[in-house]
Amino acid sequence: MMGDVEPAAMLPADWETGLFLGRIQTADGPSPIIVRDGEVLDMAHVAPTVSALVEAGDFSGAGGTSLGRFDPAVHDLLSPVDLQCIKACGVTFAVSALERVIEERARGDWAAAAAIRSRLEESMGGSIRAVVPGSPEAAALKAALIEDGLWSQYLEVAIGPDAEVFTKAPVLATVGAGAEIGIRSDSGWNNPEPEIALLVDSRGNTVGAMLGNDVNLRDFEGRSALLLGKAKDNNASCALGPLVRIFDSSFTIDDVRQAEVGLRIEGEDGYVLEGRSNMAEISRDPLELVKQTLSEHQYPDGFVLFLGTLFAPVQDRDEPGRGFTHKVGDVVAIDSTRLGRLENRVVTSADAAPWTVGIGAFYRNLAERGLLA
Repeated sequence: MMGDVEPAAMLPADWETGLFLGRIQTADGPSPIIVRDGEVLDMAHVAPTVSALVEAGDFSGAGGTSLGRFDPAVHDLLSPVDLQCIKACGVTFAVSALERVIEERARGDWAAAAAIRSRLEESMGGSIRAVVPGSPEAAALKAALIEDGLWSQYLEVAIGPDAEVFTKAPVLATVGAGAEIGIRSDSGWNNPEPEIALLVDSRGNTVGAMLGNDVNLRDFEGRSALLLGKAKDNNASCALGPLVRIFDSSFTIDDVRQAEVGLRIEGEDGYVLEGRSNMAEISRDPLELVKQTLSEHQYPDGFVLFLGTLFAPVQDRDEPGRGFTHKVGDVVAIDSTRLGRLENRVVTSADAAPWTVGIGAFYRNLAERGLLA
């Protein structure tokens, strides 16, 4: 539970007129909910899963059981999705593209990063920001960078025709607002990745958006891109929430395209890092990323798609030149005006609450509650 947090501190200022989808933990088990006009409606007896509710396409709340006004101290929020695949796009901003190249050239060694960062930014920072991925201009830039010995697999997905799309976490493995978020205990260079994530149904319709933290281990991926799975998919390493904001007349994909995403990290050592990024700087349109995810692949229960992050914190936290890395106890808050605030505390993945409710246990619970008839 979120303690004494007020709804307005977690949800957007207009939350009482917005339309939201999510999950809560009840005494009997997880239930999908609709939050409409400030009221929480338990939808478990209408559709036992968030996936089923999304596939039905009815977000009116009809047939739901009222649980009163939304209150984070009473309604125990879980990650707002369940059976959806968790997909993610990487290197969708010029800054993050440069940082991935830096990781690669530094072989995951933070001590070598500063000098490489300065040289690469001077050589190609402006040119990467200026081109449209997959365009003739991007192809010409690629040829020039190859000739200069500056080409990278990360630049291929940054400005080439094909976006990077990978699986971030198993079904049911994501954590929600207020939960602990995990960093591998053997990682010494890592950071949060504050992002907007889209919720897409099995037909390819983008139905809403939420905030997410796609945690990144810079040392692991920097040593080898083949370690991406180990860098990205660990216990409690993916947070989503607080709720999915459903697209309607007051909130559309254009709000996502123009959204600002804020990040604040507060450490137990007194360290504070803040920043904001604008989705208008993304190199590929969000719906183009959805289209590429669906290319020659089906998702019968729908999927979540992280859109990528502009943040790659480089501010020194300890000794000069080391840059940023998480410490246990960091509180990470991600916010956006129309989507609310997602806050999680950092622990090691080894110490985070173990993931025990997989698909089998999930469906046994639904069956015991009589929700599968």
